Amino acid sequence: MKKILLLGSTGSIGLNTLELVRAFPDKFRIVGLTVNKNIEELEKQIREFSPKFVVVTDQSKAVELKKKIGSSCEVISGEGSLTEITKRGDEYDILLSAIVGFAGLEPTIEAIKQQKRIALANKETLVVAGEIIINLCKEYGAELIPVDSEHSAIFQCLTGEDKSYINKLILTASGGPFLNKTLSELENVTVSESLNHPNWKMGSKITIDSATMMNKGLEVIEAYWLFNLPKEKIEIVVHPQSIIHSMVEFIDGSIKAQLSRPDMKLPILYALTYPQRLGFEGVITDFKKIGQMTFFEPNFDKFVSLKLAYDVIDEGGTAPCILNAANEIAVEKFLSGKIKFFQIPELVKDALDNIKTIRQITIESVYECDLLTREYLNKKFS
Repeated sequence: MKKILLLGSTGSIGLNTLELVRAFPDKFRIVGLTVNKNIEELEKQIREFSPKFVVVTDQSKAVELKKKIGSSCEVISGEGSLTEITKRGDEYDILLSAIVGFAGLEPTIEAIKQQKRIALANKETLVVAGEIIINLCKEYGAELIPVDSEHSAIFQCLTGEDKSYINKLILTASGGPFLNKTLSELENVTVSESLNHPNWKMGSKITIDSATMMNKGLEVIEAYWLFNLPKEKIEIVVHPQSIIHSMVEFIDGSIKAQLSRPDMKLPILYALTYPQRLGFEGVITDFKKIGQMTFFEPNFDKFVSLKLAYDVIDEGGTAPCILNAANEIAVEKFLSGKIKFFQIPELVKDALDNIKTIRQITIESVYECDLLTREYLNKKFS
């Protein structure tokens, strides 16, 4: 029985994880859940899964939840609450980090120090502090298993392989909702259009990242750290059907791919059970119904965010942190109607051009850089 601490239990990854716990009640147990403020959904989860403790980062909502559930489980809130629960190393076996953004960094670091398996769906952790995270995993002997479907696919393709035989990694991208729109047509797309992803059901932030293809850019940086390969060996191919989740090409020309119908339960389940697999009939892939699979080269002129992500790998230091923080702010401003869609990468580039990169990356420099970037961009809207 694996005990799971689930950060972000009401988002798409969190809900899919809980479906798997329902499917395998003899294999997994939920010991902790966290949300920002969605206590209505959390209350249902508490009654079903009986966790020992929960975190509600919004303090007023935490007070409200305590009144609803009484003493049925411990409710924690406030600054540092996510890190506090990950320090409880004797309470859980696996940390599944499904919260979005920079907030996932600190609790992940603490779980590494607790020598836990980290099932990582929070790509920003590796984007802003990849070098630190990888070194800490080596130091403490913690396992880092990717949950992103693309990185899970590569991880699976590399199982049993000598990594010296890799020629390149091929990350597939759906192309998002605007694959077939021209650059000029992107000027007036709406928030609702941007949130209408053709293949995946995800939270609003990651869905906008998919529409700008910044999500794929962040995944390139994530792959750079996870698999220790130069960016020249990490290629993006647009594959609208999202059946091939990623591929590995070897030096002899052979290519291995991981395929399935797009459903996040599969990479989540693999991260929870690796190196074993469980019999699961929840996701069936019928190639007769798929019909065809197509592939295209990404348009770097239309999706500027892709180029920015590749560029910050060369810049190094805290440049990826600037990229990530600026993108989080830009997406937030777009969702609130303060900027146009095409202005998202413009704001990111503005931050990269005007905030100094710190070459010596430390936890302190990462936090400093994140704060400076957010302050710089938020001043433009004050």
